Amino acid sequence: MPRLAYFSSASGNTHRFVEGLGHDALRLPLLTKDETPEADVPYVLITPTYGAGGPGSVPKQVQKFLNEQRNADLLRGVIGTGNTNFGADYCRAAVVISRRFGVPLLYKLEIFGTPDDRLAVHNGLDTFWTTQ
Repeated sequence: MPRLAYFSSASGNTHRFVEGLGHDALRLPLLTKDETPEADVPYVLITPTYGAGGPGSVPKQVQKFLNEQRNADLLRGVIGTGNTNFGADYCRAAVVISRRFGVPLLYKLEIFGTPDDRLAVHNGLDTFWTTQ
């Protein structure tokens, strides 16, 4: 039962980060025309930010996933990936999702993260789920 859901573009940066966490994870489809998966347990979402953080910063695949009521209802937290070159819009998609759905923004990481980010997220998720 995945407790993570994530979107990764064709670059695979977020995918590589999630693989390194060692947690079960549900990957959202690369194409919006593909069938939207359904979450079956509470989960944390990991998402990149698009478009330098401006309008459209939340990937369409993530929007489609969260537009499904069951998926929105089971969302418990969000982790953002982004580029610090976006300045104030760094990890903007995660900020937008956190505010819209009233869930905590648990972590922000640069593009594909460092080993320290991976350890912090891995341990943070373990702690997060034990307190839920």
